[in-house]
Parts: sequence; C-alpha cells; structure tokens
Amino acid sequence: MKNTLLTACAAMVAIGLPSVASANGVAVEANGARAQQEWGAELGAGYNFTFHGFTLRPMAGVFLNDSDGDDDRDVKVYGRIEGTYTLLGTTEFGAGARISSDQTRLYGTVSFPLLPRIRAKANVGDRYYALGLRADF
Repeated sequence: MKNTLLTACAAMVAIGLPSVASANGVAVEANGARAQQEWGAELGAGYNFTFHGFTLRPMAGVFLNDSDGDDDRDVKVYGRIEGTYTLLGTTEFGAGARISSDQTRLYGTVSFPLLPRIRAKANVGDRYYALGLRADF
C-alpha cells in the first residue's frame, strides 16, 4: 500500500501537475500529535500545488517523542500527502494519508487562518491525531 501511494504521488508530479497547478510555495508545520501509539511532536515541510481552490500537499518530516522515558528523544521519519479544498477562501478541509514505519494511516484534515500566512490545523484519523500550526510561504 505504501509503495503504491508513493508511486501514484510521484507519477502525478512527474506528468505535469506543476504545469497545471499554481505552486503556492513551501508549507511548514509544527504539530502536537498522537501517532505510532505515542504522544510527540511532528515537524514537517512540503509544497502546495493549488488549482481552483483544490490543493495537493506532499510533505515529509520527523516525529519526535520520548517513548522510553529517558532524556533521549526518539526520531521517526514520516511522509504525508493531503488533498484539500478551501471553502470561501478561508476554511480548508480534506483528507490525507500519513506514511511512517510500516503503517499508512488515512485521516481527515481541517484548517483555518489565524494570520495571513499562518493557519491552525487539525488532523484526525484511525489512531492518529494532530493539532498545530502551518505556515505557507
């Protein structure tokens, strides 16, 4: 499943998604999250491809947690792809897939603007929850 999703995303980008979509630039996120049966922080970056209110956002990042209780942080890499629609220029909602380790988790996402380039964001899925901020440049 993970390889199929990654291959599909790479194919869309390769066959011309950047030529039909206006690239809005880089997206950076910081979230508090419950993922991989642990609470921690997600720090990620990606790119926005927008076309008539629809946005495709591939992202990659790290999940930081302290699962064993010592002072060392555990670092796990993840990838995400989101498809969203912005309603009336403000509220954004959609769905995504988070790929980490050997698991792919589907989730719903919603965000709304706090400042011109900063949005509050929430993701909710099967054993995956995240709440944080996204900045678009």
